Amino acid sequence: METDSEPYVRLATLRQLHQVMADMNTARSLADTLQTVADGIVTGLGYELAAVNLVRSDGDLVVASLAGDSAAEALISGRVGSRASWERRLIMGQAWGDLRFIPHTEGWVLDDDDVPTWFTDGPEPRFEDEWHPCDRLLAPMYTPGVQGGGELLGVISVDRPRNGRRPGAWGREALQMYAFQAAIAISNARLRANMQRALVRLEREQQALRASEESFRQAFEYAPSGMAIAEMGGDQHGRILRTNDALCRLLGRPASAMRRYSFSDLVHPEDIGTLLRTSAEGGRAELRLGRRDGTYVWVSLRNSVVADAADGPRFLLTHVEDIEERKRRELQLAHRASHDSLTGLPNSAELRSRLSARLCSRPHSVPPNPADSLDAAYEGRGADHPAAFDENGHGFDFHTGAGPYDAFDHHVHTVAPEGDTDDGTKGLAVLFCDLDGFKSINDRFGHNAGDAVLIEVAGRLSRGVRDGDTVARLGGDEFVVLADGLGKADAQDLAVRLRNEIIQPIRVDGRVMRVGASFGIGWAHCGMTADEVLKSADERMYVEKRSRPKQHRRAG
Repeated sequence: METDSEPYVRLATLRQLHQVMADMNTARSLADTLQTVADGIVTGLGYELAAVNLVRSDGDLVVASLAGDSAAEALISGRVGSRASWERRLIMGQAWGDLRFIPHTEGWVLDDDDVPTWFTDGPEPRFEDEWHPCDRLLAPMYTPGVQGGGELLGVISVDRPRNGRRPGAWGREALQMYAFQAAIAISNARLRANMQRALVRLEREQQALRASEESFRQAFEYAPSGMAIAEMGGDQHGRILRTNDALCRLLGRPASAMRRYSFSDLVHPEDIGTLLRTSAEGGRAELRLGRRDGTYVWVSLRNSVVADAADGPRFLLTHVEDIEERKRRELQLAHRASHDSLTGLPNSAELRSRLSARLCSRPHSVPPNPADSLDAAYEGRGADHPAAFDENGHGFDFHTGAGPYDAFDHHVHTVAPEGDTDDGTKGLAVLFCDLDGFKSINDRFGHNAGDAVLIEVAGRLSRGVRDGDTVARLGGDEFVVLADGLGKADAQDLAVRLRNEIIQPIRVDGRVMRVGASFGIGWAHCGMTADEVLKSADERMYVEKRSRPKQHRRAG
C-alpha cells in the first residue's frame, strides 16, 4: 500500500487488508489477537512500527503487543503508561476523524510524561506532508456496540509510514476502520478468554462437586452406624429416600423395603412425639425403632436439615446409632436403684415414691381455704390475679372468665373407706406384711436358707396380687402390698389369700420349712404422707399379730 497513490488503490492492497482483518478475528487467544493486530498494521497498512496499548483493570494502559522493530519491542513491551498521560495525548492531538495526530512541532511537551515511547532518528522534513520521526499518530479503540462511542479499550500507536508521508484521506480511513475492527476482535477475544476461564472454573467446580459427592457417598454407604436421607416438605414429607447397609442390618429390613417407610412408621408409639420434635427442629433424640421381627431397638437419632439457598430445607440427613446395650445397662442401674437386690421387688424408696405420687397434701373431703387455694391454683401468677372458689375446690377467674378449674391441678383424690363396716367405698389399700418365725429359720439353717425363704415369699406375694398392684420389700422380713380400688371386705379377703399362700411349706435344700405371716391393712388418702400411711398399716399389723395365739404363728 505504501507505493499506491490516492485515490488509486490496488486491488491487491485491499485483499491484503481484508486478510489482515480476517486473521485478527480468527486468532486463538487474546495474546494472539493483540499480536495479530500489531502485525496487521505493519503488513497491511504500510507502517514500519506499530504498538497496541491496552487498558488494564486499574485504568492505566500497558504495551500489550508491538510489531516492526525488535529493539523497540524489547524496550517497551509490558511497560505501563498512566491513564492521565494517555488522555492528555488524545485531547491535545489534531482530530483526524477518530484518529489523533500530534505533529513534531507540538509533541515535545510530551517528552517527559510516563507513556512508553520509542525514538527514531531521521532528517528534517523537506516538504509539507513528509513524516517527521517525532510525529505521533494514535488510533483509539472503543468498546463496540455502544451508540456514541463506548469506553476506551486501548490505543494503537503507529510510526514511520513506508512511503515517508503523512497518511492521506484513504490512509486515515483505513487506519480508523482497522482500529474499529481491532476493537471488535479484541473484545471478542476477551469474551472468549472469559468464557474459557469460566468453563475451566466450572469444570473444576464440577470435579470438586463430583469428588465431594463421591466422598459423601462412600462416607454414607460405609459408615459403621446407620444413615438415612428423608424428604422434607410436600406430600411425601418424612419418606425415607436412601439408607445405608448399617441401618438396614440394624432394623433387619432391605433397602428397597425401607424406601416404603418414614421414620414415623417405624418408631415406637410412645416415642412418636419425640420423633416429631426432632424432625421439625433438627437435633438429637433417643427413641425406639421397630425391627422386621416386631421387636424394638433403642437408637440415638441425630438429624441435620439439608437446606437449599433458593428453596429452603429440602432433606433430612439422619444418623442412627445403636444404643441398645447402653440403654439396657441404664435400665439395669435404674432397676437396681429402685428394687431389692435379693427378691427383685420394688424397694423402700420406690414404694414411698409410688405411694407419694398418689397423694396430695390436702384431703379431698376438706373444702380448701380460699386464700390457700388461690396460692395453689395461681402459683407464680401474681397476687393480683383474683379468683373465686366453691366448696369443692373449683374456681372461676374474674379476669379471663376461665373456669371452673380444679384448685389442685386436676388431681384425682385418693379416698379411704370410713368406719368398721364396708360402706362400698373403694380406696387404696396398704397391706403391711411381717413374717412370723423367720428369725428362727435364720438361726437354725443360716442366712442362705433365710434368703431362699424371702425369695419364695416374694414370688408368692407377686403371684397372689392383680396386675397393676405393687408388692415391695420394705426391709428384713417386711413386705408391703399396694392394691387400688378395693373395699374393706376386698382388702381383708386379699390378706387372707396371701397369708394362706405364704404358710404353705417351703422346700430349701431338701428341708421343708414354714413361716407365718401377719397382715395389717391401712388405707391411704390425700392429706397423709407416705410414711404416715405405712406407719398406720404397720401399727394395724402389730395389733393383728398380738391378737393371734402363738400356736397360729407358724414357724419352720
